[in-house]
Amino acid sequence: MMLLLQSSGSLLLESKINPNTAYQKQQDTLIVWSEAENYDLALSFQEKAGCDEIWEKICQVQGKDPSVDITQDLVDESEEERFDDMSSPGLELPSCELSRLEEIAELVASSLPSPLRREKLALALENEGYIKKLLELFHVCEDLENIEGLHHLYEIIKGIFLLNRTALFEVMFSEECIMDVIGCLEYDPALSQPRKHREFLTKTAKFKEVIPISDPELKQKIHQTYRVQYIQDMVLPTPSVFEENMLSTLHSFIFFNKVEIVGMLQEDEKFLTDLFAQLTDEATDEEKRQELVNFLKEFCAFSQTLQPQNRDAFFKTLSNMGILPALEVILPSMVREFVMQEAQQNDDDILLINLIIEHMICDTDPELGGAVQLMGLLRTLVDPENMLATANKTEKTEFLGFFYKHCMHVLTAPLLANTTEEKPSKDDFQTAQLLALVLELLTFCVEHHTYHIKNYIINKDILRRVLVLMASKHAFLALCALRFKRKIIGLKDEFYNRYIMKSFLFEPVVKAFLNNGSRYNLMNSAIIEMFEFIRVEDIKSLTAHVIENYWKALEDVDYVQTFKGLKQSEEKEVLLKTNLSGRQSPSFKLSLSSGTKSNLSSQSSATALPGSPGSPGSPGSPGSPGSVPKNTSQTAAITTKGGLVGLVDYPDDDEDDDEDEDKEDTLPLSKKAKFES
Repeated sequence: MMLLLQSSGSLLLESKINPNTAYQKQQDTLIVWSEAENYDLALSFQEKAGCDEIWEKICQVQGKDPSVDITQDLVDESEEERFDDMSSPGLELPSCELSRLEEIAELVASSLPSPLRREKLALALENEGYIKKLLELFHVCEDLENIEGLHHLYEIIKGIFLLNRTALFEVMFSEECIMDVIGCLEYDPALSQPRKHREFLTKTAKFKEVIPISDPELKQKIHQTYRVQYIQDMVLPTPSVFEENMLSTLHSFIFFNKVEIVGMLQEDEKFLTDLFAQLTDEATDEEKRQELVNFLKEFCAFSQTLQPQNRDAFFKTLSNMGILPALEVILPSMVREFVMQEAQQNDDDILLINLIIEHMICDTDPELGGAVQLMGLLRTLVDPENMLATANKTEKTEFLGFFYKHCMHVLTAPLLANTTEEKPSKDDFQTAQLLALVLELLTFCVEHHTYHIKNYIINKDILRRVLVLMASKHAFLALCALRFKRKIIGLKDEFYNRYIMKSFLFEPVVKAFLNNGSRYNLMNSAIIEMFEFIRVEDIKSLTAHVIENYWKALEDVDYVQTFKGLKQSEEKEVLLKTNLSGRQSPSFKLSLSSGTKSNLSSQSSATALPGSPGSPGSPGSPGSPGSVPKNTSQTAAITTKGGLVGLVDYPDDDEDDDEDEDKEDTLPLSKKAKFES
């Protein structure tokens, strides 16, 4: 029987249900299994019912009860087998011969699921010097071009890695054995041609001693660590869902090797003295200096494996050796000083920071590996935590003033270009990845740049444009947009709050919440958390705004008390104002019909959402407060009892409060068209 999944007439997945494959059902909406080596599959369902339907078909083929969560028990053995394992003295390995390689591979594979058998297999391999005998057979198989034998050796060596034993790793990673171990792992049966890892390590990868290392033990430890790291990153296949915790000892082996290397280098005073002498020597050429800096960078990266107190001692040693003066040429402050001077002579287009941003935006890698690195660099440059403050100048004020004037428009260009409509104009994965990076930096700016970013967001209407991305098909991008708004609300700044209310910037969030339906996912939780923050922190202006405009859309949500709590807070506030003043404060009235949710989900083409491009509710667009004179009839009007005449005009802050009281029941046209019954 084949497992077929179709959507809109197109085939998504075709997979044969194998009677011996272990299928797992996780969290009611996920089915995972492995096909062949290093090829894992996972089916994720939006609804539990769909998952149950496929799960029943799988269980039917394998003759299993659908109530189980795994169709093949990989770990548990029968009581009889367990008793046999415990009573037997040990595991007897087949003799290490070419003719028995298949038998050895099967023994290793069958032992991996059982902790007892794993233990006995590991002890047998340790006690009999078996690994070195296997590696001798590897040379024989290569000489004879025995591909079948080489495939068996690949399975055996990979299985030994999964035994997760330090004693075995010490043998495998010895100078004598490690290259043969890597050789065995070149012959993956799943590949049509063997890899050439040994050729890369011996011919392409060059060991460069920027400062000569005299200690042979240290040199050997560096070689070993590089090769083991290469095995972990490049040679071993990505662990399957059943193997993810079976390589922890390999990680530990690398970790402790790095600790040893840092310690040995730190104790070699001549080495460090020579390193810093050459770094600070003006006669050192640029290429050599670059090599020295790269070494120091890797050295410091290795130091992250140290315990906190040892790491502090390590950096104190570097400080005493003069690391800061030595690295002055690459400190962020030097870069900032350069780009600000550069701006006085050159156009914005060719400024260093703008070139960095352009390279980031134009990264052709689908995973945006280069863009991620460049974004990290930008974040360092705009981080006030590493900016200097002296008696006569503040680097933060100077540099951020420069950045927002000359560079921020380049950073936000892809965001603004992609959010001119109600939905992102481009919503492919690579574009979404890039916009998520931009939003990550903008969110960082909101947290650390105070008035610079506040002025930019409000003047350029950035939040409204960001919230267009809530309609992205990529959940991670929609969540980035929501996180940006959550960071703004978290500041509890009334300037931001007034901007949000005037532009009705909760509407995209409420719309996304309703479109998400009953799905209990990260989007659902994140939106509820934002409203819960408003309730718990008692942000009165936003509470009133949400209840006045969105209560009918949210009142049926009763699986959390957040929205009812907001309603109660607003009612208490209204009652308090009434008691104090003898009359109720003016507020918008909102009447919603039973069709609210569908109206929110499918917007009428005849009206624009508040905050949508060109809508009157948006600062800086026609009809927004302060953008045109009040007597421009086409952009503003007042609602009357007889019906909706036109778009609401928002009174200026300095107008008399009594005027506002006379303007009850006023809403933007789009609100009325969507919400009023």
